[in-house]
Amino acid sequence: MIYDVVIVGAGVIGGMLARELSKYNLSICVLERDNDVACGASKANSGIVHGGFDPEPDTLKAKLNVEGVEKLFETAKMLNVPIKRNGSFVCAFGEDENEAITELYERGIKNGVEGLKILSGDEARKEEPLLSDKITSVLSVSNAGIVCPYDLTVAAIGNAMDNDVQLKCNFEVSEIAKNDGIFTVTAISGEEVKAKYVVNCAGGNSDKIAKMVGDNSFDIIPRAGEYLLLDKAEGTRVSHTIFQVPSKEGKGILVSPTVDGNLLTGPTACVVDCAENKCTTIEGMNTVIKLAAKSVPSVNFRNVITSFCGVRSSEKNGDFIIEESKAQKGFVNVAAIDSPGLSSCVAIAEYTVDILKSIGLSLVENKNFNGSRENPHFFREMSYEQKNEYIKEHPAFGKIICRCETVSEGEILAAIKRNPPATDIDGVKRRTRSGMGRCQGGFCGPYVMKLIAEQNNIPLTKVTKNGKGSEMVADKI
Repeated sequence: MIYDVVIVGAGVIGGMLARELSKYNLSICVLERDNDVACGASKANSGIVHGGFDPEPDTLKAKLNVEGVEKLFETAKMLNVPIKRNGSFVCAFGEDENEAITELYERGIKNGVEGLKILSGDEARKEEPLLSDKITSVLSVSNAGIVCPYDLTVAAIGNAMDNDVQLKCNFEVSEIAKNDGIFTVTAISGEEVKAKYVVNCAGGNSDKIAKMVGDNSFDIIPRAGEYLLLDKAEGTRVSHTIFQVPSKEGKGILVSPTVDGNLLTGPTACVVDCAENKCTTIEGMNTVIKLAAKSVPSVNFRNVITSFCGVRSSEKNGDFIIEESKAQKGFVNVAAIDSPGLSSCVAIAEYTVDILKSIGLSLVENKNFNGSRENPHFFREMSYEQKNEYIKEHPAFGKIICRCETVSEGEILAAIKRNPPATDIDGVKRRTRSGMGRCQGGFCGPYVMKLIAEQNNIPLTKVTKNGKGSEMVADKI
């Protein structure tokens, strides 16, 4: 089969692009080197919907961030992905940073951001009483929000698959060749996929994918960010996302509620040797603790339940790269999508489709396209009475497997079956939150393993945490 479009990378950008392309009568295939979707930066970032004040004016980042915010809120609602417009505060400490706040405000106005306001420190503390008394002024951004990045990615790709997009996981691209106008994309395993157009959404490895077609026009700078996630006991410490004045390294250490009720702090910003270097360090964690406490001194870091690291894909010019490759016609780079990439993801997808159309892709409306997705979290949103009635017909939902997050067996079974199906422990975790509570899977993990094995008709020794090489058990003793 020759696909119309092959997308390399099943992160939030590749997922939203696949969904956008499924609105047309096209054959589309998404290739992902890992065992599941959302395994790169899309599973390990702040989950912040940025208002659009920070990007330099007249850049793609500024354009697509400002365009993308409302589109993301609309799309998340269609996909039944929890999203919240909680607003953000950018905090200044002292006179020099007060001037920076004014500059950010003026930049935001130039970018077309609405709902910006400068508050004094005292005015900000009326809304957020636990802010540091050393904060002297705040840029209030009312259109900002929070979303779960991996939930959004799973939903986008799941919706695309429901509209006949194909997904191939464990497909690590080793070679791309073009003959007679057709691309052949080859995996390390030897499997081949053919397509008329290829879109490079490979995140931290997008420069390597581009080089496979002779495109040496950019090099990705992998920048690691470490985070500390705190228990829900800390989740109401602040209601806004709390930033500090950004630097050239990034937007700084934030303190933010999550859509699931936890408190998130981080990230650091450190250039690493490769996109796979996701190690957490004592130095990084100490930096997060010190700088988060600068904004919100009362955060109780004894309630940290996990730490993690994500790697952002930057480029020396500082802007998104979204264009047809000058080295190979029909090959489109969507690269260097660091912050605010999540906020811009729907706008990026639409922008990329316009590029594909301009270089010859025929777009005929798919009249059968369904842009909505069934709510995978419907059960937890029911009242106790509704749950009891539902359990009478669906008894698996009456058996709680994850006590910390109150996740039932029925929800886990649905995650294993629904597009894109969860095939490993982390895949179930991302879809259901089973294993994301205080015990981090210590109690529910073995039962989740059992369900994965039974549903896929495999032995327990084949069940993995996150793909080949991460098998959970070796044998019985």
